[in-house]
Amino acid sequence: MRIRVTGLTVGLIWLAGLYACNQKLVITQEGKTAVPKDPNPFFAEFDTPYGVPPFGRIGIQHYQPAFQKGMELQTQEIRAIVENPQPPSFENTIVALDGSGEFLARVSRVFYSLLGSDADKPMLDLAKTLSPILSKHRDDILLNSSLYKKIKTVYQQKGSLQLSVEQNMLLENTYLDFMLNGAELSSEDMEKLRRINRDLGLATLQYGQNLLDEVNLFELVVDNPSDLAGLPESVVEAAKKTAEERGKSGKWVFTLDKPSLIPFLQYSQIRSLREKMYLAYIDMGNHGDERDNKELVQKIVSLRLDKARMLGFDTYADLKLRRRMAKETKTVIDFLQRLWVPALKVAKREAAGLQALALKDGKNFELQPWDWWYYAEMRRMSEYDLDDSQLRPYFKLENVRAGAFAVANKLYGIRFVARPELPVYHQNVEIFEVLESDGTSIGLFYTDYFPRRGKRSGAWCGGFRESYMKAGKRIAPLVTNVCNFTKPTSDKPALLSLEEVGTLFHEFGHALHALFINTQYRGTQDVPTDFVELPSQIMEHWAYAPAVMKQYARHYETGEPIPDALIEKIEKSRYFNQGFQTIEYLAACRLDMDWHMVSAHENMDVAAFESKSTQSMGLIEQIAPRYRSTYFRHIFGGDFYTAGYYSYIWSGVLDADAFEAFKESSLFDQKAAQAFRKHVLSSGGSEDPLKLYKRFRGAEPSIEPLLRNRGLL
Repeated sequence: MRIRVTGLTVGLIWLAGLYACNQKLVITQEGKTAVPKDPNPFFAEFDTPYGVPPFGRIGIQHYQPAFQKGMELQTQEIRAIVENPQPPSFENTIVALDGSGEFLARVSRVFYSLLGSDADKPMLDLAKTLSPILSKHRDDILLNSSLYKKIKTVYQQKGSLQLSVEQNMLLENTYLDFMLNGAELSSEDMEKLRRINRDLGLATLQYGQNLLDEVNLFELVVDNPSDLAGLPESVVEAAKKTAEERGKSGKWVFTLDKPSLIPFLQYSQIRSLREKMYLAYIDMGNHGDERDNKELVQKIVSLRLDKARMLGFDTYADLKLRRRMAKETKTVIDFLQRLWVPALKVAKREAAGLQALALKDGKNFELQPWDWWYYAEMRRMSEYDLDDSQLRPYFKLENVRAGAFAVANKLYGIRFVARPELPVYHQNVEIFEVLESDGTSIGLFYTDYFPRRGKRSGAWCGGFRESYMKAGKRIAPLVTNVCNFTKPTSDKPALLSLEEVGTLFHEFGHALHALFINTQYRGTQDVPTDFVELPSQIMEHWAYAPAVMKQYARHYETGEPIPDALIEKIEKSRYFNQGFQTIEYLAACRLDMDWHMVSAHENMDVAAFESKSTQSMGLIEQIAPRYRSTYFRHIFGGDFYTAGYYSYIWSGVLDADAFEAFKESSLFDQKAAQAFRKHVLSSGGSEDPLKLYKRFRGAEPSIEPLLRNRGLL
């Protein structure tokens, strides 16, 4: 996930990072924040190397005064633009607006990065307090009629301004930001929109907090060793360590974190426990208690529809797609259907094969969703003689990361140098300085790889500072990769699964994008949601390339490279379970679109709505959507991927086609690499993404490479 924190946007989207803040916020009797007596680190430039956040000096009591100051400063900057007596121009209006809010952005980046990794109660409470305040501040800018009048004046003159391509894009983005956020509404409707935005901010925040609580509270406690049947030693050891951390020594604890959940579903021979774990996962936020998300889903969908209608759109999907490559809902639905038909055929064949395998295993039951992972793993072992325990010893986390660094070095000539002297927010965090081949510093890269209580699930790329230009000088970014990988045990380092290897490379691709972006303006950094996954997903191709794997995949004990025989097995199993993986993802994409193509208020019973969505697609009962409504954080815990979860596979078409440029020559073809860096990674959103892609590739992307990669042709 990414967040844009510029002069126009203060997002309440979860990012990455950790800071355990247990000090209390100081509130006066009148409800106003009192400035603490201790120095506030935000009130001066960070006196640290590279200007990194001084985590050890930042307490929770510092945030609200800093947010308040940031809003006050940006309000003054906006007032200066509005009251400028000179005629509106690109420089005194558009550029000035783009440069506003620097202080507020600095505070927001730190707070929301840390909130994603250690959401203790004081942080969560403060986030709730800040949500309506920041929503009002944002609306005060976007609904400022005097400011919009100046922007519109400049926009109407764009034909005579002789702007560069990037400047034209900034002008277009700025105008659309205001247009699509209500700048032309009546005063009465503006007030309605303010209430909607405030309520949406609180609702999406509460949705995410409920999910975090769900993950934190659930645990499957095993005290009978016989209930561990089938589980690999590494999984058992990890569960034992989790139990010890939670005060349950002598037992084993399994959680809903993916490194615990997925291996349990893959290997546990106790079907009733597999069912319990699976149902706990798919019923997150769906228990009719204080953490239930169903009413929040209904509220969010209803508010989004109201917002879309006020802004002149039939549905919220229409509003969101206005700024994306796909443009129209029909384009998205047709695209998903084109993939659904061949993928469903493959998934049905897979289901039949797993059912036969269960019968052969002596089990006389109809295959259920909680059986899929178990029998799929059995099938992988029987057909390809390959299981997770064979591979993990070769995927020591540090070696995999070094492999990703090596790929970036061969492609782009950059180096990663550890900086252990810099302040971090948790002992598991490591920092690397990223250097060009000539020694020029590009930025800093933080890695935070292991799950812990209070850290949200999943994997994402964020940062404590975006790159931007100030007084003609590039300010280097501070980029984070936050994941939830298999943790080290008492006698083994962190050994990754093949899927986790792909995730590490994926998020590293996002990091390269954030590190390389080199636009003149903040407002031309962000790319459309359905383009943003191209830099991340193309990196996965190198992760699984045999020649690359031979370099980083080395046995953690002997140092021997992964045998050719194992690589060959991985290659042969490349189409394994692709029907399932594609269908569960596409079903979630369609559920997202269905929720946001709602065009009228109705009794949106969540269970009934989901059932209608899956039935309309013809989804088989052995597969559920990857995310159900009550734990679909991508679309209900924020707004970045709303009506845009399809973006991963839309970008999948791009990354598969883009990697063909390297396959046509060599894995590390320098001409292709430099073109990809220049036109995709460095250009950000400075130009139409399809034009940028065609400039790199020389043609529009083809869907055939994606279909071939997934075995769907």
